[in-house]
Amino acid sequence: MANALANETSPYLLQHKDNPVDWRPWGPDALAAARERDVPLLISIGYSACHWCHVMERESFEDPQTAALMNERFVCIKVDREERPDVDAIYMDAVQAMTGHGGWPLNAFATPEQVPFYAGTYFPPQPRHGLPSWRQVLEAISDAWRARRDEILAQNDRIVAHLSAGARLAPSGAMVDPGLLDDAVDSLRMAADPVNGGFGSAPKFPQASVIELLLRRGEQTVALDALRAMARGGIHDQLGGGFSRYTVDAAWVVPHFEKMLYDNALLARAYLHGWQVSGDPLLRQVCEDTLDWALREMRGPEGGFHSALDADSEGVEGKFYVWSLAELRSALGDDELYDVAVAWYGATVAGNFEGLNILVRAGSASAAEPPELPEIRRRLLAARSTRVRPGLDDKRLTSWNALMIAALAEAGAVLERDDYLDAARGTASFLLDSLATSDGRLLRSWKDGRATLPGYLEDHAYALEALLTLYEATFEERWFTAARALADATIAHFADAEHGGFFMTADDHEQLVARRKDLEDTPIPSGNSAAAFGLLRLARLTGSADYEREAERVIALLHPLAAGHAMAFAHLLAAIDFQLGEVHEVAIVGDRAAAKPLERVVRAKLRPHVVLAGGTGEGDRDAEASVVPLLEGRHAVGGKPAAYVCERFACRAPVTDPDALAELLG
Repeated sequence: MANALANETSPYLLQHKDNPVDWRPWGPDALAAARERDVPLLISIGYSACHWCHVMERESFEDPQTAALMNERFVCIKVDREERPDVDAIYMDAVQAMTGHGGWPLNAFATPEQVPFYAGTYFPPQPRHGLPSWRQVLEAISDAWRARRDEILAQNDRIVAHLSAGARLAPSGAMVDPGLLDDAVDSLRMAADPVNGGFGSAPKFPQASVIELLLRRGEQTVALDALRAMARGGIHDQLGGGFSRYTVDAAWVVPHFEKMLYDNALLARAYLHGWQVSGDPLLRQVCEDTLDWALREMRGPEGGFHSALDADSEGVEGKFYVWSLAELRSALGDDELYDVAVAWYGATVAGNFEGLNILVRAGSASAAEPPELPEIRRRLLAARSTRVRPGLDDKRLTSWNALMIAALAEAGAVLERDDYLDAARGTASFLLDSLATSDGRLLRSWKDGRATLPGYLEDHAYALEALLTLYEATFEERWFTAARALADATIAHFADAEHGGFFMTADDHEQLVARRKDLEDTPIPSGNSAAAFGLLRLARLTGSADYEREAERVIALLHPLAAGHAMAFAHLLAAIDFQLGEVHEVAIVGDRAAAKPLERVVRAKLRPHVVLAGGTGEGDRDAEASVVPLLEGRHAVGGKPAAYVCERFACRAPVTDPDALAELLG
């Protein structure tokens, strides 16, 4: 008999609907049941592509005796961390404070008032490797609740204060030191892995925001080394495109095979920028392969993108992606192709993952692709397509879709790929049509025609950045209008009028044990960093001091933290770089087709200190009727398209020659 999760839309929650555990979704009914029964909450948090979440389900949550113990002693709540990042953030803070580490599955025990008093991650069914069994944990927590409840409750105020600490952070009053950007680059250069590329040791994550910061600050070597190393490694799906979430080794070879939409959106954009600064065709190829993979495998018919592909298929991690030599030979059916494939992909009898081969780009980084490679890929992909595919998390998350809109829009404009631009338009329309509320805000999640849950700061902040990027790519003013309305709604409902910055949840959100602020840019940009960056860009397109002021309040609050923790605040540092930099506001007016050479000048290089406005092809009528303030009063010159280069709306004489525009932009 199914439990209460059967009525949910989250694929992760639905995976647990047939467990004998009496799981409930997070909500007032579950909280009320804990109060009525006077038992603790057991809050188990994960996501559909989480390998160890599946393991713990098989070992413990499907076991009738273990489930009976859980049901008797606790009110058991299942949370999809991707749908409820607010709940996840609270209990992740708790587990990190209590144990010094975190991860998923996350299992927290809390009072009926939601205050956590014990938390951990994965627990095995029997004691091993120094970990108690899950049943031992259940017994111990239950005994403590009965015998030492006063002691547990006495900690409530201290724990709540800890969980709320970030939201109580106040600005120091110190001015932003421009030197912090150079210091950040120096620290990131020191943190780089000079042997394998990227940052840190195993497990190794892509760090797209760090790479972007380095590129915009002109530190090409470290950034390009990281991009090239990942492109050659097993973290990059050498056949189908796209990236896994991280590798378990330092050399980018053995991935944890789950593929997340957010990683691929961020990395596609980083590879585009890497190509713009280097001209390396490998980086452009990886950008396009990644976006092509997303369009092929992750896009739903309504225009939204699915969230993730599982690491497992047929219950085995990575089975869909790895190869024995016999499988390669069978799929290729040609000795010459087999020999080329084995050499190019570094395949061996021993393999590099449990006796099988994860395909990598072996050999010299500068080696040219063999002419046989397209046919090899075609045949291997055809063979792989017959395998059982990994599980798909097909919910559409607003924030992650916004990241993909931005990647598709910018790549479409720079690479002149109309299919990317059309896809970006389609996804933006999907968000605004299917996930917008009557008061101009966004919902969080969509699946099977149902949009659910109020949107968080990151949903609104990422969408603001995405809509501005789509406007700059297409000059279609509907996206600018939507971005400005979204910015106004974000400020109205998420801003902290007392200390500055933005709360993770809106002012009318469900009341949790703490109202937090999302501060750090790991693994993806924080809502605060994204809001600051988006508002700074919007201010340069509108001339509005109000947008700039709200962005500066974020920076005033967080720059002292960013100064010593560049890895954790890379997107915020990019916003600071934009704030302090010499930003050019470029307005291009006149016939759109005739103005294309001027556009190409702007898009030919990575120009992190440029915002771009333009007409859609109606010449001076665009400028007269435009809702974009930067276009007001700008006209073609002598019947020719013209570019105006401005700083804070003070413009130089317009130019009609692309070379002259290039000289102005540098």
